Amino acid sequence: MDVDSTAEELASALGVDKPEVKADLEALVEFDVPLEEAAQSVRRKHGGSSGGSSTPETLDIGDITTTQGTVNVTARVLTQGTRTIRYQGDDQTIREGTLADSTGTISYTAWQDFGFEAGDSLVIGNAGVREWEGHPELNLGQSTTVSMADETLVVDQPVGGDSDLIDLSPGDRGRNIEVKIQDVESRTIDGRDGETTILSGVLADATARLPFTDWNPHPDIDEGASLRVEDVYIREYRGSPSVNLSEFSTVSPLSEPVSVTDSAPRLSIGEAVEAGGLFDLEVVGNVLEVRDGSGLIERCPECGRVIQNNQCRTHGEVEGEDDLRIKVIVDDGTASVTAIVGSDLTEHIYGGGIETALEAAREAMDKEVVADAIRESLVGAAYRVRGSLSVDEYGANLNVEEFEAASDDPAERATAVLSEVRQ
Repeated sequence: MDVDSTAEELASALGVDKPEVKADLEALVEFDVPLEEAAQSVRRKHGGSSGGSSTPETLDIGDITTTQGTVNVTARVLTQGTRTIRYQGDDQTIREGTLADSTGTISYTAWQDFGFEAGDSLVIGNAGVREWEGHPELNLGQSTTVSMADETLVVDQPVGGDSDLIDLSPGDRGRNIEVKIQDVESRTIDGRDGETTILSGVLADATARLPFTDWNPHPDIDEGASLRVEDVYIREYRGSPSVNLSEFSTVSPLSEPVSVTDSAPRLSIGEAVEAGGLFDLEVVGNVLEVRDGSGLIERCPECGRVIQNNQCRTHGEVEGEDDLRIKVIVDDGTASVTAIVGSDLTEHIYGGGIETALEAAREAMDKEVVADAIRESLVGAAYRVRGSLSVDEYGANLNVEEFEAASDDPAERATAVLSEVRQ
């Protein structure tokens, strides 16, 4: 259903002139409110089933919910970021970030440049409210008024967007970071306007390591460089935060190198799984099982997926390439995770490479002899495992970077696990 027919239906149901209803709908749709949500807002405004008012309420941020159509607020700008999005087929530059008052914070999207910056205290009138990632968000569009408040609003949250990597979360916008580029590669992808070149890799500070993508490659992004990067936004990548740079991000070399962490935060597996995904963490637990699909395997030469009987799910019948892999269940008493160990680490654990594994399989006339040897070596022992955790409906998987026998005291670890279980 389009705006015109929706306006006609609402006007008839509410007893309101169609041009007025249509103008309200168009104002909401213009700043990215879905038509169905816009219709609900118009119903509330004109006294529909939700009992709304035609005049926007003046509310504290903590009292704003997705049931309001439009509101007035007085707030301080904590962060402001700028980027270009594709909206209804056209590129649109938006400003986005976080607002705060003494009662809480709320994200916002401004569909035009109102001229405010981080730190400004604003009086905002007729801001639209929509749901974004389960929370209310303010939309500032053509019908919104923005003016400077007479006094600076005092808030408890930091202003300006400077952040350590450990404090970043998916959805953050307008953030500034000081980091060292640990890994970077240039890739060509099929973007919305055809082939485009991007940079991706890993950056770090003293608190954490995170993946990043630079969608408009900046020349100062180079391996080993220490940089101040302003105006980044954070997306979720495999369950963990990922730093994104746009054409509006600024990159400045730092005169002093950024200190980076050499270690990952150690968590219980239960804590890690509850977090929903982390790019770099360390767990310690016992190997309970070496799963099927471990040892000597074959991969599709086109996509790298594991195949069986020379059949790839994507490419059909292929000539498989031999590889080594281990999939183990690691448990520490709080939860379990499937740790996936790549070929290099698997060679170290097994004690030989692919040729050694193939020779053992030929002698035994059974590929499973390689996995059996790995089972005998690993099951029951405790290991320190470091890597990247993803959690989805199929469970928790840890892509392993480091895998070694645990060096901490077993009694102390058991006591810690029991403490976790009892809490």
